Amino acid sequence: MTTDQKTETELEAAVFRRLVEHLRGRSDVQNIDLMNLAGFCRNCLSNWYEEAAKAKGVAVSREDARERVYGMPYADWKAKYQREASPAQEAAFKSTHKH
Repeated sequence: MTTDQKTETELEAAVFRRLVEHLRGRSDVQNIDLMNLAGFCRNCLSNWYEEAAKAKGVAVSREDARERVYGMPYADWKAKYQREASPAQEAAFKSTHKH
């Protein structure tokens, strides 16, 4: 498949929007589970969004980027959906993420 750069960018943007909508609909899936299984989470997506904006000279705050991904202020999402990580989740995270 050959596409021009504009079409490629539009396709990538559509995929990003679909991924974000999918994650908004799956509030039952915790960020730690995403990190443990896929190596990224909603916070990673929002950080990447913030970094891409800054690279283009667009001022986007961390909270604005998170709201774009979460569909609401991050604090509201945490209060509504985030559960305490289990010991098994914490252990899996520590074994795969050596930060």
